[in-house]
Amino acid sequence: MAVPRVRADRMPTSGFSLVLAGLGAAVALSVMLAVGAGPVAIPIPETAAVIAHHVLPGPAGGTPDPLLDQIVWDIRLPRALLGAVVGAGLALVGATLQATVRNPLADPYLLGVSSGASVGAVLVLVLGPAATGGVPLPIAAFLGALVATGAVYLLAQRGGRITPFRLILAGVALAYLFQSAYSYLLLTGDPRGTQSVVFWLLGSLGSATWPDLGLPALALTVGIGALLLQARSLNSLLSGEETAVSLGLNVNRFRARILVVTSLLVGVMVAVSGSVAFVGLIVPHLVRLVVGADHRRLLPAVALTGAAFLVLVDLAARTVDEPTELPLTIVTAIFGVPFFIWLLRRRDRGQEGTYG
Repeated sequence: MAVPRVRADRMPTSGFSLVLAGLGAAVALSVMLAVGAGPVAIPIPETAAVIAHHVLPGPAGGTPDPLLDQIVWDIRLPRALLGAVVGAGLALVGATLQATVRNPLADPYLLGVSSGASVGAVLVLVLGPAATGGVPLPIAAFLGALVATGAVYLLAQRGGRITPFRLILAGVALAYLFQSAYSYLLLTGDPRGTQSVVFWLLGSLGSATWPDLGLPALALTVGIGALLLQARSLNSLLSGEETAVSLGLNVNRFRARILVVTSLLVGVMVAVSGSVAFVGLIVPHLVRLVVGADHRRLLPAVALTGAAFLVLVDLAARTVDEPTELPLTIVTAIFGVPFFIWLLRRRDRGQEGTYG
């Protein structure tokens, strides 16, 4: 099953600008809904007034109620914004990996990248920074993701080329290996902290604070900038390695650069949210249906869609079964598993190269 060749854009520039504007509005609306929903429901106007009070200079709509101010500004808004950043990062990685390895099933969770990052993070969470040489959690997660991605690429190569079938097999096998590794760490660690780590591994934004936003936002900014600079190379690789080489692309060196960028993004996102499945699989395919496969348009649209998607997923995770909060992966699986089956059915009908 191969990622489709880049086709001529069916959407004019003005239409694409409207799509981006609509997606930006969807992100803003999803954040406002997420901030307002919960045991204490806060209408959107009051939510906006609290945010304006902190963001705008001088008095903006008067001083808000202290309780509402704490709920909106200190608890819910950092969580919603972190969800937007993580969703954008994971969706970007999914779209990039699908093009880089020319396989529509590629995403950080399926290829074992998230599991590798989780091993690095669990090492720090269970053993502590002192036992890991003082390496902080985000760096440990990044190194784990980098090792996992490199191992998958090496195992998937055959005759110097990556084959989609070997890629999926290598990713699934390594994902199980890394999951076994962090399961062992959890079994041998302090039982009192095991439950919270397990919940975190399945994806959670419950502990989000303002300081948690800095590094993921920086990684996302650097990542999307670096990937947009490589958009033409990603497009050429979609048409086949021979075509990419004829256009002057050093495929092996290019894949190595992409490996580092995607590992950075996955490592940082896993460090702050745990391992969230299916975002990198679902979102790129849905966006291709609208904007096409040209990465100059696909990447920014994917980032905005992923941001809105994960904010709404987190909203559902904490409100569907109140007061119990569900791990994010449980909610994304509700959408991801049927979507995965749909992709397989398209392959059976010989439509794997068509996304709209």
